[in-house]
Amino acid sequence: MAAKVFESIGKFGLALAIAGGVVNSALYNVDAGHRAVIFDRFRGVQDIVVGQGTHFLIPWVQKPILFDCCSRPRNVPVITGSKDLQNVVITLRILFHPVASQLPRICTSIGEDYDERVLQSVTTDILKSVVARFDAGELITQRELVSRQVSDDLTERAATFGLILDDVSLTHLTFGKEFTEAVEAKQVAQQEAERARFVVEKAEQQKKAAIISAEGDSKAAELIANSLATAGDGLIELRKLEAAEDIAYQLVRSRNITYLPQGQSVLLQLPQ
Repeated sequence: MAAKVFESIGKFGLALAIAGGVVNSALYNVDAGHRAVIFDRFRGVQDIVVGQGTHFLIPWVQKPILFDCCSRPRNVPVITGSKDLQNVVITLRILFHPVASQLPRICTSIGEDYDERVLQSVTTDILKSVVARFDAGELITQRELVSRQVSDDLTERAATFGLILDDVSLTHLTFGKEFTEAVEAKQVAQQEAERARFVVEKAEQQKKAAIISAEGDSKAAELIANSLATAGDGLIELRKLEAAEDIAYQLVRSRNITYLPQGQSVLLQLPQ
């Protein structure tokens, strides 16, 4: 009797395990930020897009294909040429996500690795097309315009593949060695020209100052000549007295000068 009971329990447990395995194989989860497309072995990819949560499917017949619909970044480096035939290295940063309603078409026509197949080629094509419209100097001075033009063209092109671009920005922009050296040489030449202009202006100012000083000396000499012609030697004698007075004043203030009156003998205590 006990053996039959244990046998019944074993069969029930086996049946329950098989049923649990079947149920488990018929369930699948779609995480937050993801969507699923169902592939049917008989009918192909279904047009229905499954949202997040736990869902049922027919085991072996159906298989879920999960897609990440959150915004993801991607850096695309491109080497191209400008309008004036200068080599340009540009790195474009793209923030993108697929259109959920178009996931069946993306899965059928492009594949699960749609970003690898689409973004690299499309971005390279758009960047080469836009950069070719600008000179190397314009790429630097009009960088915002270039970025906006790339964003508009790339957004329109990506929409045809069912992709939405949340942000497009130029993160890196460099030129070839020859162009960089030419820019540096131009900067040096401009600095040299500014320095030469400063030297010329300084010389002009010094020349004007010398002319003004010479004119002043000439005017002073003319006034002195007129004074001598009018007053005779009196002006010279006056200048002599003024000079003597100044010299005497300086001698009186000096401690190293001793005044000896004329005609008087002065006894100095000199060491023996």
